[in-house]
Amino acid sequence: MRALTGLVAALVLATPATAQSTVKIGLSAPLTGPDAAFGQGMRQGAEQAVADLNRAAGIAGRKLVLVVADDAGEAKQGAAVARRFAADGVRLVVGPLASSVAAAAAPLYEEAGIVAVTPGASWAPLTRRGHWNLFRTVPGDAQQGTAAGRYLAAHATGRRVGLVHDRTTFGRGLAEAVSATIKAADNPEVLFESFSRGSRDAGDLVAKLKAARVEAVYFGGLAPEAAVLVRAMREAGLSAPMVASDGILDRDFGTLAAAAGEGTVMTVPPEPGRLPEVKGRPPRTPEAETLAGPTYAAVEVLAQALERARSADGRRIAAALRAGPFRTVQGEIAFDAEGDPVAGTIGLRVWKRMPDGRLDYAGNDIAP
Repeated sequence: MRALTGLVAALVLATPATAQSTVKIGLSAPLTGPDAAFGQGMRQGAEQAVADLNRAAGIAGRKLVLVVADDAGEAKQGAAVARRFAADGVRLVVGPLASSVAAAAAPLYEEAGIVAVTPGASWAPLTRRGHWNLFRTVPGDAQQGTAAGRYLAAHATGRRVGLVHDRTTFGRGLAEAVSATIKAADNPEVLFESFSRGSRDAGDLVAKLKAARVEAVYFGGLAPEAAVLVRAMREAGLSAPMVASDGILDRDFGTLAAAAGEGTVMTVPPEPGRLPEVKGRPPRTPEAETLAGPTYAAVEVLAQALERARSADGRRIAAALRAGPFRTVQGEIAFDAEGDPVAGTIGLRVWKRMPDGRLDYAGNDIAP
């Protein structure tokens, strides 16, 4: 792969000559719990990256060893994983996925001198807390929320907007960013409500939306709940268009929402590169596909930063990460001073009925 170019150059790490000939990379991922399908994608991406790097002679002859831990998407377990990694001598970590887990683990990683790159924790304040050791390869919620808010401000001017989130840091962060943006455009929301993850009955919520006479709805959350909500809206005769984030970038949304989902708009970050399938392994699920490539890229940037730092010291590796950029399977990645990616433009896509009857978003880009 082109992303591996240059990774076999000479490296002089600031460790004794008798040091082990391996470099440990920890993976903190939700391998159980509601996000397990995404966690498996992280594991697949990390395993593939480590295998590819090792085939290319590792890091100046030092083999990478992946240390996998299940954080279950829970803050308490994520903190326990951080302590375990510190005790085991892990100094580079990919993950966690959930923002709440990353928030709990980041101070522990910082105290231990561990550098962490998350491929999914998008809660906006996460990187504003001053952690020198925390980076992410995905845009923060604020970027997508602001883009959605601008879209609503432009296309729902003077209309009554309702905001709904799934009570996660991800969903609420998106909704709050939308709220701030439309308020700045003098069109504040008329309702700010929640719809818990895992809920399958949106009747009460839709009744509130109807009572508030909403004319547009923003949903911060994932595909299953978005589908339940939009179906309930249409069944209740509420025709307000729905806008969401890449949390619904899942073809299951089309299946679950059916005709009710047509016209739903979502914000999407720059299109990531698809990670090639591994021969002899079953195809990745859509959820796994979402995280496999970004996780592979997270391993790549850590490996390249270690090489450039010419040291195993966490602060030197962090400085190398901020200096960037890095070539990865997902394209070029560079970080700003806070550890956020220097992202491209957030786009917009709409779910449409395709000629074969499916509801899909592929190629359905729309203007902001």
